[in-house]
Amino acid sequence: MARARTDKHFEIAVIGGGATGYGAALSAAKAGFSTVLFAPSARFAPGRTAALFHDSIAMLEDFGLWPDLAANAAPLKSMRLVDATARLIRAREVTFHASEIGLPAFGYNIANADLVEAFQKQAARQARLTIYAEPVHAIEPRKGEVKLAFGKGQKTSVSLVIGADGARSLARRAAGIATRDWDYAQAALVTTLSIEVPHQDISTEFHTETGPFTLVPLAGRRMSLVWVDRPHITDAAVKLAEPDFNAEIERKSRSVFGRMIVDSERAIFPLRAMLAERFAANRIMLVGEAAHVFPPIGAQGLNLGFRDIEALGQILPRLRNDPGEASAIDAYHRARQGDIRSRTFAVDLLNRSLLTSFLPAQALRATALALAGSVPPLRRVLMKQGLAARSQS
Repeated sequence: MARARTDKHFEIAVIGGGATGYGAALSAAKAGFSTVLFAPSARFAPGRTAALFHDSIAMLEDFGLWPDLAANAAPLKSMRLVDATARLIRAREVTFHASEIGLPAFGYNIANADLVEAFQKQAARQARLTIYAEPVHAIEPRKGEVKLAFGKGQKTSVSLVIGADGARSLARRAAGIATRDWDYAQAALVTTLSIEVPHQDISTEFHTETGPFTLVPLAGRRMSLVWVDRPHITDAAVKLAEPDFNAEIERKSRSVFGRMIVDSERAIFPLRAMLAERFAANRIMLVGEAAHVFPPIGAQGLNLGFRDIEALGQILPRLRNDPGEASAIDAYHRARQGDIRSRTFAVDLLNRSLLTSFLPAQALRATALALAGSVPPLRRVLMKQGLAARSQS
């Protein structure tokens, strides 16, 4: 995938080889800028999938990726929330349907590896995009440019760096952007399963006292699992013999999908959160987990990263003279601030509401879900807010 090496000047450099990195690079090239993407090869665990909402799918269509992804993407036509706690005050079961807000599906669940492969194919077709498989070692913002060192002693300079290099972002550190970090006493176990009873395109989230247990449709009779729990529970679960693990998954899902068989490796990820104090500074813009990290709850993570890319697509075409100028940096920060901070707050609040033993908070949560299940206008507002469906509002 890497192209011939060169030390020439590019207008924009994108650092990071995940979906947000490729998306940012395509957005920059599409805006007419000579772009270099530094995308070291990455391995994606078989159990990792992305539930992408309506606006994210629209972006994939704009990039020309959807034809390569549609066949193996599972529609998410309904979302079911089940209070699986044993608490005194429990919420009633609520199911939301995409048809209520005029959509055929809330979105689609796609394997991460398939998503990145589709991005790679499209990126390889772009005349304005040069791709290096080598990592960047140093980033030095200067007056009017940013110097980059990569590979084995190679250097280049750009007008703007887009950091899509994850939670430990080198680009963010080079920009001098501080972060606020916090940990949850939770971990997420992820894998995929084959099931006996068809899922009917319904994503099901069981809320427990220690976190959500979520089953998301995949193509055919398969589902992806995100099991959030205390670390000692997920550590024990990942070590279970396969028959015992299958039985535990079926028990926790109340046999809604009949017999369940794990069909990919199991992986565990500690739950942490991070929020950058700014989303752009010193000729560097941040996208995806370089800017924001939070738990895999509500399928917000990658969808939020794709909205970062959408903002780039709106700002970059207006900056033909200098994409890294101060006004561009400030415009991107302002464009992303409200969305990112509000989503981070909402996901954090939702997760903490599941964990709290404070009775009034449990009562408030149960009441909110009851209203969401019984008041149609409120249901529609919540669904649109959950999708960040500006075009649908």
